[in-house]
Amino acid sequence: MTRWIMLVVTVFGFVLAFMAKTPGLLGLGLLLVLVGVIGFVFALAADRVAANARPEASMAAIEDLAALRRKRTPPAAPATPAAPAVPVTKVFSAGEGERQG
Repeated sequence: MTRWIMLVVTVFGFVLAFMAKTPGLLGLGLLLVLVGVIGFVFALAADRVAANARPEASMAAIEDLAALRRKRTPPAAPATPAAPAVPVTKVFSAGEGERQG
């Protein structure tokens, strides 16, 4: 309903702007056009959002959400820690570790 009112305000503003004899009336008409167009766009957006929104009845209550959180299993324990890294000196064979570049 609001979008139709804004559309009527916009059309009235255009009519007023085109038929105006004084600058003040022209300014008022242009102001009505500006307000009407912006209001019309916001009304269209609001209707679009309302059409795609989920109704309140289908939303879960706070108690239901809390019960779902309690049901959830605790996170699994971390796996066994990785084996410690082997020092570089032990990776080389006995003769390679002592070589100089």
